[in-house]
Amino acid sequence: MTWNITGMGAVANIGGSPQEIFAALCAGQESRAPLKAFAPDKYRATLAYEIDDRPESGGDVPRRATRWLATAVRQALADAGLDEDLSRVPVLVGTTMREQRSVELWWRDGADVGVGDLHFGTALKETFGASTTYTFANACSATLYALGMATDMIELGMADTVVVAGTDAATESAFGTLDRVQNDTPDALRPFDTSHKGMLMGEGAVAVVVQRAGTGTGTVHARVRGVSMNCDAHHATAPDPDGITVAVQDAYRRAGVTAEDIDLVMLHGSGTPKNDQTESTVLSRVFDGAGAGPLMTAIKAMTGHTLGGSGLLSLVMAVLAMKEGVVPPVLGLTDPIPEAAGLRLVQGEPAVGELSLAQIDAFGFGGINAVAIVEAAR
Repeated sequence: MTWNITGMGAVANIGGSPQEIFAALCAGQESRAPLKAFAPDKYRATLAYEIDDRPESGGDVPRRATRWLATAVRQALADAGLDEDLSRVPVLVGTTMREQRSVELWWRDGADVGVGDLHFGTALKETFGASTTYTFANACSATLYALGMATDMIELGMADTVVVAGTDAATESAFGTLDRVQNDTPDALRPFDTSHKGMLMGEGAVAVVVQRAGTGTGTVHARVRGVSMNCDAHHATAPDPDGITVAVQDAYRRAGVTAEDIDLVMLHGSGTPKNDQTESTVLSRVFDGAGAGPLMTAIKAMTGHTLGGSGLLSLVMAVLAMKEGVVPPVLGLTDPIPEAAGLRLVQGEPAVGELSLAQIDAFGFGGINAVAIVEAAR
C-alpha cells in the first residue's frame, strides 16, 4: 500500500516556503548568523541558524513555534487544494521542545503565556477548527514517527486525509545544554566533513498532507512507500549502528524495495562526529554491493538542526529533488570523513540525475530511529 503526499509547506531560516528553501539549498547559501535569541557572552558557541523574525528592537517573543506551525499547515492545505477546515482531519505534530521557549520567556521576563498556549492543539483548533490533534515529542525522529502513524491511521480506515507537521524554536535551555556537553565548539554545522565539531540549532516548521489513493483532487507530489521506527535504547545520546541498521532494513521491507532501488538518501547528518561516523558506517554496509549507490545529501549544513521537524523537512526536500532531478550539495563538505569514503556524497555543486526513490533518515537521542521511503509520482 502507498499513501499520497498532496500538499507541502515549510518555513526555515533560508526560506518561507518549500520552493524557497530548496532553491537556497541548491544555491549553497551560507546561512549561519550570530546568535540573537540569547546573550552570546554566556556560551562558547555564538552562531545559530535562526529564523530572523524577532522585533527590530531586540529580544525574543513567545509562540514563534506555533506561528510557524500554522504557516506551514496553511501552505500545505493550499498546495493540496483543500480549505482550512480541519474539523474532520487529524493533525499529527512532531516536535522536540514544543513551546518550551515560551515557558522560558514567561519565567524570565513575565511574558504573557497561558497554559493553553503550550499545546499546539489550542492554536490548531482556533485557526483551523482542528478537533483531533496529537503531539509526538520523539526527539529528532518526531515527524517521521508522526508520518508513520498517519499512514497507519489511513490504512486502518481511521481517516482518508491526515496532516503531518513539525515545529521547533531554539530554546536557551537546550542551546546551553548542547554548548556544555559537546567536546568542541562548532562554528558551523558541517556533516561528514573532517572539520565537523558538533551541531548548531536551527528553527523552522514543516507540514505535509497525506491522503489515501483516490482521495482529493490535488496534485500527487510523491508517494510514501513505507516508514519504519524503533527505539533501540542503546545509549542516552550515542547512536547504535545495529539499531539504525534494523530501522533501515525494516523500511525496505515495508516499502517492498532493496538497497539497489534507492536513488537518493537524505542523511540525518547532524554534524556530530559520533553520528556522522555511525551513519556512514551503517550506510556503507547497507549499500555494499548495490552498484554505484545512491546520491546522498544532508540539509542541516544550511538549515541547522531543526530538531523534531528535521526528518519531515528532509522528506519535503527529497520530494522536490525527485521532481527537479537535482540534489543539493552538502554545504562545506570538502574533506569527507574516512567512514564516508565509499558514499556518493554530493559536494560543491548540485548533482543532476533521474531520481525515483528516496530514503530519509532521522535518528534521535535515546536510540529513537525512523526511516521513510518515498517514491516520485510520475
